[in-house]
Amino acid sequence: MIARIYIPILLMIVLSDLYIDIHYLRRKLHLGGWKRLLWWLPCIGMVGYTVGLARVQNFVPDNLTWIEVYLILLGIFVVPKAMFTVCSVMGLGICRLTHRRNNWGNLIGFFLGILLILMFVYSVTFGVRRLTVKRIDLYVEELPKAFEGYRIVHFSDAHVGMFEGDKADLLKRDIDSINAQRADLVAFTGDLQNMQPSELYPFMDVLSSIKAPDGVYSVLGNHDYSQYINADAAIKAANEKEIIARQRQFGWQLLLNEHVVVRRGQDSIVVVGTENDGRAPFPQRADYVKAMRGVGKKAFVIMLQHDPSAWDRHVLPLTSARLTLSGHTHAGQVSLLGFRPTRLSYTQDYGLYEQAGSYLYVTAGLGGVVPFRFGASAELVVITLHRLESSKKL
Repeated sequence: MIARIYIPILLMIVLSDLYIDIHYLRRKLHLGGWKRLLWWLPCIGMVGYTVGLARVQNFVPDNLTWIEVYLILLGIFVVPKAMFTVCSVMGLGICRLTHRRNNWGNLIGFFLGILLILMFVYSVTFGVRRLTVKRIDLYVEELPKAFEGYRIVHFSDAHVGMFEGDKADLLKRDIDSINAQRADLVAFTGDLQNMQPSELYPFMDVLSSIKAPDGVYSVLGNHDYSQYINADAAIKAANEKEIIARQRQFGWQLLLNEHVVVRRGQDSIVVVGTENDGRAPFPQRADYVKAMRGVGKKAFVIMLQHDPSAWDRHVLPLTSARLTLSGHTHAGQVSLLGFRPTRLSYTQDYGLYEQAGSYLYVTAGLGGVVPFRFGASAELVVITLHRLESSKKL
């Protein structure tokens, strides 16, 4: 993960300290060499830490503590200094243009830096522990009568490798919350693991405890293909087979470009599950023709697909799905006044979307590769289906 962006991170670390050293330590405080060296020691340490993580060949280290500590140091020391530096430089430029002496950018940068520290501390303590149960009543055309009021619990992106140590209780809480909804059907839309199936071992009983009368259905996400470890193809293939076998061992029905029919008397709905359908560099393993083979044109279809970008690209053009459930984006894990970083790269990055009578819900998911959330808490979604004609009678 760090290897992909380590050059910008290094520049942020070094340039911020260099600016503060030149403009404040030397010019204003007139500090001597050894005192300035003390200032630079943390910077040197962070540069070494960054280079070391960038050399890790896996997406993240096997021991997530290394990346968690690194992110804490970035969030508390590096990013606030970078914010101060940006504000100070902008203020300095304004001073020179307007011939003023007071650089208000320093004061603004200082308070914004403090705010960032507080936000980050909240994100890794309280924010990551919040769980929201979101309830949606969805009125859709062509829903069979027997399925009026049908309840679906949708969850995604468990990333169970995140729930190590003192966070193990969070996953147990989340699973208890899923079962407490007493849904007719539970849908999981991928990314059960971070890196490899061994992460699941401490949670086998917990994951096996998810139950619903009409079953638990799942699909694979990009992390479930073990593409984020440095290993030969045989090991990755073995890991992929294991993650498939483990989900089936839990009693889940994993759908690999296939579908199942759920019946209520003479009525039925079809649950279709496609493998990950992502844009590069994410895996593209979906086969919609295979998944929809044998599904009637008038069937009410619920599509499970990990990546929401597939909705516009393939789900709407190639299938008759009336409801698509996705995850993948984690709602950016940060949401500030409605802005989420994922909105820059995904047209549908979080929430409910509608197009020509078809719906997509993108959930924020339960976990993440790294444990922090601000304003985009982990969530379970309870969707209750209603016939559209029922809404017209109200």
